[in-house]
Amino acid sequence: MTAFARFLGEKAERYIELRHSLGYAFSKQAGTLRAFVRYVERAQLDAPATRTMALDFALSFGGAANSRVTRHGVLRQFYEYLAVYDVRTEALERRAFPRSRAITPPRILTDAELASLIDACARISPSTPLRGRTMATLIGLLASSGLRSGEVVRLDRSDVDLANGVLLVRKTKFRKDRLVPVHTTTQTALRQYARERDAAFPTLKDQAFFLSSRGNRLSATGLQNGFAEARKLAHLDGGKPLRPHDLRHRFAVTRLSLWHQQRADVQALLPLLATYLGHASYSDTAYYLTGSADLLAIAAERAFLDGGAA
Repeated sequence: MTAFARFLGEKAERYIELRHSLGYAFSKQAGTLRAFVRYVERAQLDAPATRTMALDFALSFGGAANSRVTRHGVLRQFYEYLAVYDVRTEALERRAFPRSRAITPPRILTDAELASLIDACARISPSTPLRGRTMATLIGLLASSGLRSGEVVRLDRSDVDLANGVLLVRKTKFRKDRLVPVHTTTQTALRQYARERDAAFPTLKDQAFFLSSRGNRLSATGLQNGFAEARKLAHLDGGKPLRPHDLRHRFAVTRLSLWHQQRADVQALLPLLATYLGHASYSDTAYYLTGSADLLAIAAERAFLDGGAA
């Protein structure tokens, strides 16, 4: 390893520790910094850290344009830290890469499509019934609670209060725990799954609530693969791509639609929905107000009626 790569590696690890101490998860960013150190080592680059070095590193990856923006942004902040130790470090420009604003819109399933997706889970692995039951219960929980898929696979048995229908969600996106009450029908489904899971694996292998076909924690990859199989069997592959995260959008849109239909004060209720969803600010939840044509139609009709009444 060159002296410069060794210097970068040491500073990168100290910077990662610093970000962790401030409460940031910083896992993907840490991966980017370590990849940058390996890039400098392979290319046998010398000090100081320059703009060209950062740009070449960001461009060395394929993928979407926004991924290059993200990597360059991680390096820009690291360069500011690095400049304390090497004044020759060049400052990186904030707009070195144009950020694409094209965001794949969510696909909001109808009630019939959601039922079809859940029913299809039973056919994804006929020889291993628990796999289908796990996916069906998990998809139902995502749709009925608005949880992130990562939050669901991280649930431990002790996090799921089957008696009172309350979930303890740990390690959220913003590193905060929160309690999430679920509907009684969801509570019943979780109880049924727990009985079938324990019958399939009477000897405890893992503390996870949702298990894979091997009896250990269902991984994020396992969730994605099972979801893709169920989606295909339910004939939902056409049109907009369907992702597990779209069920979170569906939950929020459904709740907002119901509030509009009830003529509730939606703006006043948004902070409550934000807390339930685990958003850092209710303004993040306001994004869902434009998430569905049906929701916009309901809101527009309400605005017309309210205006007429006035």
